[in-house]
Amino acid sequence: MLSSLMQRLNERRAAEFELEGSADAGFTLIELMVVLLILAILLAIAIPTFLGVTGGANDRAAQSNLNTALTTAKAMATQNNQLYVDGSTLPTAQTKVTQLALLTSNEPSIKFVNGPTNVQGQVSVWFDAGGQGVVLASPSKNAKKCWYAVDNLQVLTAAASNGAYGGTAIPAGDATDAPSGAGTYYNSGSETSTSGNCDASVVPIGAGTTWKTNGF
Repeated sequence: MLSSLMQRLNERRAAEFELEGSADAGFTLIELMVVLLILAILLAIAIPTFLGVTGGANDRAAQSNLNTALTTAKAMATQNNQLYVDGSTLPTAQTKVTQLALLTSNEPSIKFVNGPTNVQGQVSVWFDAGGQGVVLASPSKNAKKCWYAVDNLQVLTAAASNGAYGGTAIPAGDATDAPSGAGTYYNSGSETSTSGNCDASVVPIGAGTTWKTNGF
């Protein structure tokens, strides 16, 4: 449409030039305003569409990282006597560091971190104190969102529920607590700090009230 209009304007200009025999002939102010108006309309349509596609791609990248990280963590637990963290074989201070090193060794394409991160592509990890659960959080640039994946090998008790699991055991989870029931859960929420971080070691902020069990 725009190319057709420009062609017509060029033809009109050429015609005026031939009739007047002068190089001073050009576009009128109205013609220029019409072109600018069309450009503004096209930009108004294109920019939101572009931002929506980019935001969706960022979300899918964070979800993909979590799925890969979760698969790696489950495989590690299988090799570790069905425990994410075995406190009986490692000193408490070394347990999480050792498990993070194992995760990175098994899946070097993902940077696993113990604590907050605002880097897309990194995954924050939190292990339940009893070694029966893991919480994974990955940031997305889209609307400063945090995506979560939680896997519990068995039902966690109130005593074992800490960090992302909150102070009490909530089997299905809620808007500020990761689920403590057995199984795998998925959700998204807001940043866990004003500095724009996603942190699996603290309770989710603004997560949906319903945690999904069949994927994002």
